[in-house]
Amino acid sequence: MESKGVPFPKNQAMRIYSSLWNADDWATRGGLVKTDWAQAPFTASYRNFNANACTVSSGTSSCASSNTNNNAWLSEELDSTSHQRLNWVQKNYMIYNYCTDTKRFPQGLPPECNTP
Repeated sequence: MESKGVPFPKNQAMRIYSSLWNADDWATRGGLVKTDWAQAPFTASYRNFNANACTVSSGTSSCASSNTNNNAWLSEELDSTSHQRLNWVQKNYMIYNYCTDTKRFPQGLPPECNTP
């Protein structure tokens, strides 16, 4: 969407966010060790993180990391089947879509919302 003027922070540091869920029943020796929720909030940090990704094309997997010169996965696009799957997930699970929030954007929706 950069061609439409939508900025993307590709030349600056980015952040990673993680989540923690209650896995008492399976991740803690079968539930023998309970999570001590009194110790919350739990925090995690990352150092020297490199994004790794794999793509599949014609049944062949190709993997690369952000610290190599093979970054073809950065420009990967969805095929028609993947678009259909994404649309199904959006229809059945998406709670909020800012691209339909005309009250938030009375002057007009952001440019990335005007895609075919």
